[in-house]
Amino acid sequence: MAGEVTSGPIGASGETDLDRMIASLEPVVREGEYVVVSLTDEPDVPCAAVVREAEGVTIVVDRRVADENGWPYDFVAGWITLQVHSALEAVGLTAAVSAALTAEGVPCNVLAGYFHDHLLVPADRVGDAVRVLQELSARGAPDRRSPYAVRRSPGRRSSDQQEDDH
Repeated sequence: MAGEVTSGPIGASGETDLDRMIASLEPVVREGEYVVVSLTDEPDVPCAAVVREAEGVTIVVDRRVADENGWPYDFVAGWITLQVHSALEAVGLTAAVSAALTAEGVPCNVLAGYFHDHLLVPADRVGDAVRVLQELSARGAPDRRSPYAVRRSPGRRSSDQQEDDH
């Protein structure tokens, strides 16, 4: 039945702790290539995502669907789903992911679903993005004092800390 409410394995709220979210990213690549298309109305084709804006309807569709319909697009993306069930009110996940990808020069567009965040990255950079996300997950959440600083492993000290000792 359409319109039924779903629930997930963690419950309705999802994870809010940044350390646990980062440790549980588990990026998974969705098969295919996706494009972002702007139309005046929602089409009668399968869409992976739909956003209604004042200027029209933005859809994310499989590249083949756009090609078959003659729709223009500028961005060909790979789709990465972060398997962590992050709460919609969670703070810091998008910033941490964005900062890590930015540091590697990987463009990223984020779609927030109820259970997961989804990343659209250039199709030819999917491998780079997955590597960056796996490294982020392994090293932990960014230091909350700066969105670009990364928390050090126990026993490792930054050069700033070493200078403070002298």
